[in-house]
Amino acid sequence: MWMIMQKELTELLRDKKTLFFMIALPLLLFPAIFGAVGFFSSKAITEAENKTLNFAVIGAEHHQVLVDALAAVDTLELKTIGDEDFKTLIKDKTLDFVVELQPNANGKLLEVGQTTVNLYLNDAGLNQIQKRFNKVLDGITEGKRADAFAELGISETQQIALLEPVIVEKINIAEERENWGERIGGLVPYLLFLLCLQGAMFPASDLGAGEKERGTLETLLLAPVDRTQLVLGKFATIALAGIVAAMVTVFSMALWSIIIGNAMAISFVIEIVGQISIIDFVLMFLMLVPVASIFAAVLLSLSIYAKSYKEAQSYMGSLVIFVIVPIMIALMPGVELEGVWAWVPLTNVALAMKELVKGTMDYVQLIAIFSSTVVIAGALLAFCVYWFKQEKVLFR
Repeated sequence: MWMIMQKELTELLRDKKTLFFMIALPLLLFPAIFGAVGFFSSKAITEAENKTLNFAVIGAEHHQVLVDALAAVDTLELKTIGDEDFKTLIKDKTLDFVVELQPNANGKLLEVGQTTVNLYLNDAGLNQIQKRFNKVLDGITEGKRADAFAELGISETQQIALLEPVIVEKINIAEERENWGERIGGLVPYLLFLLCLQGAMFPASDLGAGEKERGTLETLLLAPVDRTQLVLGKFATIALAGIVAAMVTVFSMALWSIIIGNAMAISFVIEIVGQISIIDFVLMFLMLVPVASIFAAVLLSLSIYAKSYKEAQSYMGSLVIFVIVPIMIALMPGVELEGVWAWVPLTNVALAMKELVKGTMDYVQLIAIFSSTVVIAGALLAFCVYWFKQEKVLFR
């Protein structure tokens, strides 16, 4: 087994394409992708906030103060329309939004009561229209409210009490680590599982279907090595590749976040990561081993069955959904690491990783987690050995 694993690892390290997907891609491309997404998202929001918007007002005579306040904003340009269909103008992007004012729009609050302002816009994209409109409207609304309170002779303290009769002061007794762990803890298994699967796909395709295409599988089968040992060697190589790819990517993202982050972000990262003990990190890594073994056994079985490298890739691509579903279940409200969920493979590991990040892990549940994942991994490995011994599968 170890001889086969050494041989496969040597060939794996010589394959520039596989090394690129295992090491270079996580180190360079993934951080670049996340950085680009963050950059362009921030740029799009900034442009939406500063873009000059064309607008028109229907019934401007009902509240000239509001119209003048909108027109006074540098990034809002008032347009005049006649009998044209303003909805068509919005769809054609001639106008960005239209404000329709009611006859009582500028009436005193105590006399006319609540009034309605209709804001017509195409809200299908990122435009910040309503946010920018509300910013102008809030100032006028505050003025009307102040006039009404002054007319009623209500003091400032009474005004505050009327606007907010009851104040609920939330006192969260959870620790900061638990708060942030609940928010981001679910992303850890999502990231690790997918990266582990992705990192194992390419060597798995090469060690099975790839050898068929190259014609080296027959030569390997003629070697004086038991087929079980052949499978175990290939299996160990694939599992190791998956774990390495996941660890390299996580390390890369942490490193790049520190390099390009500002001082506040760095202190935040250090503070959160510093609260996670070494034991918890080790446990997350150990739980990833049987998960990687499950992936490796399934991927190797598919690769051996496939006639070509391309066919193997098409089979393996569909596995992503089977990895995402258990993680999504772990993120659902009410799903906790207890009872039957502690025995559900993949879902239990995702829940455990989240609890480890939060610092609320019940370590007794590790018995159920490791037992179920190891049994599943062992059963899949046994099937992989059986599958590899079938001549009709090897030479189909």
